[in-house]
Amino acid sequence: MRKYETLLLLSPELNAESKKELIESLSGLIVRQEGTMLTVDDWGTKELAYPVRKQVRGQYVRMEFAAPGAAVAELERIVRITDGIYKFVTVKLADKFEPAAPVEA
Repeated sequence: MRKYETLLLLSPELNAESKKELIESLSGLIVRQEGTMLTVDDWGTKELAYPVRKQVRGQYVRMEFAAPGAAVAELERIVRITDGIYKFVTVKLADKFEPAAPVEA
C-alpha cells in the first residue's frame, strides 16, 4: 500500500449534513477497497483565487489515507461523477506505508 492525500473543493452551497455524508461515503469507499483512512481535515469555506463554476467561495476538505492503486482509481472515478465536488487533486505521499509504523505529523 501507498500513502496518498486528496484535496477536495466542494460547493459552498452544500450544507453540513450533505458534506458529512459525502465525506463518509468517500471514506467508506477507501475502507471497502482494503485501504485505511488516516485523517480527514475540514478546512472550511475559503475565498477562491478565481471563480469556479461561477462561485467565488468553496469548501475545502483534505483526506489522507493508505490504499492500493486500484482504490485511488476508483475514488477518483467516483469523485468525478459526484455532484457538489468542483475540483480535486490526489498526491502520492509515500511509496511504502506500514500500518503498524507510527504516522508522522
